[in-house]
Amino acid sequence: MSVGGIVLAAGHSSRMGESKALLEIGGETFLERAIGILLEGGCKTVAVVLAAGEASERPGELARGRGARPVENPLKNAQQIDSLRVGLEALPDDAEAAIALPVDHPLANAGTVAALIRTFRSSGGPIVRPVYHDQPGHPVLFARELWAELADPDLEEGARDVVHRHAEEIQDVAIDDRGVTVDVDTQDDYEREVAS
Repeated sequence: MSVGGIVLAAGHSSRMGESKALLEIGGETFLERAIGILLEGGCKTVAVVLAAGEASERPGELARGRGARPVENPLKNAQQIDSLRVGLEALPDDAEAAIALPVDHPLANAGTVAALIRTFRSSGGPIVRPVYHDQPGHPVLFARELWAELADPDLEEGARDVVHRHAEEIQDVAIDDRGVTVDVDTQDDYEREVAS
């Protein structure tokens, strides 16, 4: 049994004005960094969910170059839950859980991923998430037992609905990793958090 990783990178980056996946941080792209965080943290395999057509372009090449599997979300106006579903379907049959990391959280670290996996293995909780100074962040682990619920097309708020439904079972892991709460969504965010 293993834990798989999913990089959510199919968004249109409308507020950034350019692809967030291809932004640079420390000599690599956000996409490469996200894959590295998941693999180094202990994910056996990583699926990278890209927008339609990107698997054969630079994002797909970068994903393959880092040992991840690029898959495409074909929906034009896709929500994050749609990409999560594509990623879950791309993971191997022996994956007992998935850790989902949005590509715009490049400051999280591999140690956080390792802590989520350790907590999952010891608790068996259906959802494990990092918490920095009482603020939940990303990435989030979803046990396979929840994947069918995440596939429900009637979810009004996507994965949040499933998280709220299982609120009493969530395993929160206190993490000294501010990056789990840093969402690089605009050029101002990038200049403040990454480029400075």
